[in-house]
Amino acid sequence: MKKLISLSLAAAMTVSLTACGGSQPAETTAAGAAADATTAAAAEGSAEGTFKIGVIGPLTGPAATYGLAVQNGADLAVKEINAAGGVNGMMLENKAEDDEHDPEKSVNAYNTLKDWGMQMLVGPTTSKPCIAVAAEAATDNLFQITPSGSAVECVANDNVFRVCFADPDQGTASAKYIGENKLATKVAIIYDSSTEYSSGIRESFVKEAANQGLEVVADEAFTADSNTDFSVQLDKAKEAGAELVFLPIYYQEASVILKQASDKEFAPVFFGCDGMDGILSVENFDTSLAEGLMLLTPFSATEEGSKKFTSDYVAAYGDEPNQFAADSYDAVYAIAAAIEQSGATPDMSISDLCEAMKGAMTEISIDGLTGAGMTWAATGEPNKAPKAVKIVNGAYEMQ
Repeated sequence: MKKLISLSLAAAMTVSLTACGGSQPAETTAAGAAADATTAAAAEGSAEGTFKIGVIGPLTGPAATYGLAVQNGADLAVKEINAAGGVNGMMLENKAEDDEHDPEKSVNAYNTLKDWGMQMLVGPTTSKPCIAVAAEAATDNLFQITPSGSAVECVANDNVFRVCFADPDQGTASAKYIGENKLATKVAIIYDSSTEYSSGIRESFVKEAANQGLEVVADEAFTADSNTDFSVQLDKAKEAGAELVFLPIYYQEASVILKQASDKEFAPVFFGCDGMDGILSVENFDTSLAEGLMLLTPFSATEEGSKKFTSDYVAAYGDEPNQFAADSYDAVYAIAAAIEQSGATPDMSISDLCEAMKGAMTEISIDGLTGAGMTWAATGEPNKAPKAVKIVNGAYEMQ
């Protein structure tokens, strides 16, 4: 039977970060022996009566807006669940590690959390690091739920689930939304061909655009090495008569595109996906340039069902939550629901706990911040309705 976990929001404290370091060989130092003992304990399960949840994301660097939000969302959920008595009377403990949006550093963060005694993982936050860590988690058969790793490969292994939509789903849903709401008939695309995230969304968008009667009049790429001047791409879109420009990219590049489009007096509708979330917080960006921009996202901090979460988040962390915070928050509540459903206990081995959680994930339903009645397939994919927001007067407005 599916269990419905209702969300009860309360204020929380921030999680403390521990520096990532290596351990010495066990035979030479007492610290090394302690590290080996910690790793062995993790494989056998926690004897403390507490579930240990690791969190990985970019806490520093250009993608820190995403990682810090994931860290905070997970932390807030853990504190709330524990304040309400835990899960079947058992507490949760969380610890975050920085991967700087780098796959190799993400694997290092994973190993650091294993040494800490991690039994379940929320993350990694971004797709390339998530794919790298998923290989490690599969070998360990450790339960993993990524809030926002959207590349198809992120959930290729059966121990991994996700809260966000996969890249192809975002592209398909975006084309459907544009077509069904008659936002435009002539569409241009500007995408980053050097990332799986952007390329994957773009590919499925193009396929669905044909079904929606949308004409793709310009399809222009850039790479990580050419992401500061978009004059050529914008000129082609403008000359082709694009009424809407689809931007399946991250907010940093999008902020530059919006500025350069304004300089060219090119004012189509701009439409993005979840990577666009965060554009209003770009340093030195004139947020008036984002007025009217739309993005496919399951969360708005100002919608009625999010107001308590937003208030508590701002009180705890001094910043307004974005979709990544909501995704992470929902990920922890999904973990809690799966623990409750499966009857899992902290003293189970990593592998046994993973097997119990995998089965329970396909049986639970949660009313989350990013979707009501969310369920999961054995493939790791979530089932929930897509939503879009529009930036109006400098704030997200759910459509």
